[in-house]
Amino acid sequence: MYLFANATIYVGLALAIYSLLIITLGISTKNQKLINSGKGGVIAILVCASMAMLSLFYLLATSQFQYEYVTDYTSSELPIIYKLTALWAGNSGSLLLWTFFLVLYTVMIAFSRKMRGNPMVPYISAILLGNIVFFFLILGFVAKPFILLDQVPIEGHGLNPMLQNPGMIIHPVTLYLGYVGLAIPFAFAMAALLLKNVDDFWIKMTRRWTIIAWLFLSLGNIFGGQWAYVELGWGGYWAWDPVENASFMPWLTATAFLHSVMIQERKNMLKIWNISLIITSYALTLFGTFLVRSGVLTSVHAFANSNLGLYFLIFMGVAVIGALYVLMSRYSLLKRSAGEFNSYISKESSFLINNLLLVGAAFGVFWGTVFPLVSEAVRGTKVTVGMPFFNTVQAPILLSMMFVMAVCPLLAWQRSSLKNLKKNFLIPAILAVVAMALMVVLGIQKAWAVIGFGVIVLLFITHFLEFYRGVKARRKMTKEKVYLSLYRLMTKNRRRYGGYMVHIGIAFIAMGIIGSQNYDVQTMKTVNLGDSIEVKDYRINYERLDQKREGINDIVYAEMTVFKNGKRIGNIMPEKVFYGNWDQPSSEVGLISSLKEDLYVVLSDWEDDGKATFIVKVNPMIAWLWIGSFMIVIGSLFAVWNGKYQNITPRYTGVRKEVS
Repeated sequence: MYLFANATIYVGLALAIYSLLIITLGISTKNQKLINSGKGGVIAILVCASMAMLSLFYLLATSQFQYEYVTDYTSSELPIIYKLTALWAGNSGSLLLWTFFLVLYTVMIAFSRKMRGNPMVPYISAILLGNIVFFFLILGFVAKPFILLDQVPIEGHGLNPMLQNPGMIIHPVTLYLGYVGLAIPFAFAMAALLLKNVDDFWIKMTRRWTIIAWLFLSLGNIFGGQWAYVELGWGGYWAWDPVENASFMPWLTATAFLHSVMIQERKNMLKIWNISLIITSYALTLFGTFLVRSGVLTSVHAFANSNLGLYFLIFMGVAVIGALYVLMSRYSLLKRSAGEFNSYISKESSFLINNLLLVGAAFGVFWGTVFPLVSEAVRGTKVTVGMPFFNTVQAPILLSMMFVMAVCPLLAWQRSSLKNLKKNFLIPAILAVVAMALMVVLGIQKAWAVIGFGVIVLLFITHFLEFYRGVKARRKMTKEKVYLSLYRLMTKNRRRYGGYMVHIGIAFIAMGIIGSQNYDVQTMKTVNLGDSIEVKDYRINYERLDQKREGINDIVYAEMTVFKNGKRIGNIMPEKVFYGNWDQPSSEVGLISSLKEDLYVVLSDWEDDGKATFIVKVNPMIAWLWIGSFMIVIGSLFAVWNGKYQNITPRYTGVRKEVS
C-alpha cells in the first residue's frame, strides 16, 4: 500500500510535467497531436489524484497508525465520518484535496463540449497544469501525505475537537472548491490575453464558472461562521480572524468582478479593471493559503507546524508577476478598444461605485490582516489588530454598498434623467423614511442601526418594484396569471433575477449583523442548584448538574428550563466535553433560536457542590444570517441553472481546431 500510495503522487507529478511541456510545445508548433497528447495526460493525472485520495481515505478509515498522517489526525475511537473528513484536517491531506479539485476542474475544461475545438483550451490547460505541477511538487517533496513512522503507535492523537462538527465536514470542501474555482476565470483571462482576444468572449465562457466559484466561497464562509457560532462558545459568528479574512478577501473581489463584467458585456468598458480583478482574486486565494500554512499569524484555523508558507509566497509572486507582465504587454490593445461612461447617473456608474466599495473593503481587510507583520518588520513589535478596527472600517462600507444595491435596479443604462429618478425613487424613499421613523418610535435608538435598517427597507422596496413592474408588463402582453407570469419572467432572465435574490439574501444577512452587533445582551452569573438567571425577557432555571461518559470522552452538563415572559419555551443542556486524547475541553452551547433572537448559554465553570457559572447571551436576529445565506445559495443556483453559452468564436485561432 505504501509503494502504491506514493506512486500515485510521483507518477501524477511526472504526468503533470509531461502534459505541461507537451501542450506548450504543441502551442508553439501549432501541432494538435501534441496538444491532444497533453490533454490525454490530464485524464491520467486525474486517475492518479483520485487513487491518492482513495488511498488516504482507506488508511484513515481503517486506522493505519503506521502512517504519520493517520496517527496525527485520527484515533480508533473517532466516528467513521470524522476519520474520513480528517483528510482535510492537516496540511498534506488538505493539499491533496486541493490538487484533486484542481485536476478535476482542468479535465472539465479540457474536455468541455462547449469548448471543443476552441483555440483557448490549450492555453487554459497549460496555465492550470502549471498550478497542478506546483501542488504535486509540494505533495511529493514538502508535505508528503504517506510518511511511515519508525515505530507504530498503539493509538492515534485524535482529531481536534473543534473539527468534530458537521459544519467542518462541509466548510473546508466548499472553500477549496471556491479557491480552486477562481483559477478557471484566471486561466481564461490569461489565455485571452496571450491570444490577443480583447473582446468579452472569455467572460461569457467563464460566467458560470465564476458564479459557481463565488457560490462555493460563500458557502465556505457561511459554514465557517455557523461553526464558529455553535462550536467556539463565544457567542459570535465572525471574529475577523486572519484565516477568516483570507477567505473573505477573494469573495469581495470576486463579487466586484461579477458586477463589473456586466459593464464590459454591455458597454465594452472596464476591460483592464476586470482582468486586474480576476488576477487579484486568484492571487488572494494563494495569499490565503500562505496565511493558513505559514504560521506568521496566530489563528484558531491555521495549520500547526507548517513550513509551507515560503513556497506559496514564491509561487504567488511568480504567478502574479507573470500575469501582470501579460496584462501590461496587452495594455495598449485593451485601452484602444475600451468604451466610455456617458453619465454619472446610470446603472454602469452604480456598478463602478459598487466595485470601488468592494475593493475598498477587501483592502481594509487586507491591511488589518497584514498590519501585525508590517508593524513587526518596521518597529520590531507585532501590533495586533482586533475586531473594533475591522468593524469600524467595514460598517460604513457595508452600509454604502447596501444603498448602492438599493438604488441600482431602478437606474437606466447609459443615462437616467432627473424626471425618471424622481418617478422611480420618490415613493421608495418616502416609505424608507417612514419606516425609520417607526423604528425610532418602537425603541430602536442607535443612529447607525436606524440608518442601516432604513437602507435595507429601501432595498426591499426597490427590488419588489422590479419584480412587480416586470410581472405587470408581462401580464399586459400575455394575459397570464400572476404566478405563471412571475415564473416565466424569472426563468427568461435568470441572471438578473437570480442576482436580485442574492441581493435580498445579503440584505437579510445585513439585518442579522446590524441587530446582533448593536442590541446583543450578555451576562455571566454564578448560581446554585435551583436558582435562576434572568436576562431581558428570559428566566433560566438551573435544575441539575451531572456528568456522563461517551467512549473515551467525559461530559459535564447542566439541565436548564427556559421561560420567556413567564411562559415555558423549552429545555437546554449546555455541556463541557473533556476528550480522552486532547488536552483542551470544548463547549457545546445550549441554544434556543427564533426569528427575533437567540438565547445562547455556555457552561463556563462549576464546583463539587453543584454551584456553576454560566455565560448567557441574547443575540437578536441571528436567524436572519442563516436565512439570508440560504437566499444567496438559491439565487446563485437560479442564476446559473440551465444557463446557455453564447455562440461566439474568438477572432484569433492560434492553433488548428480539432475535428469534432
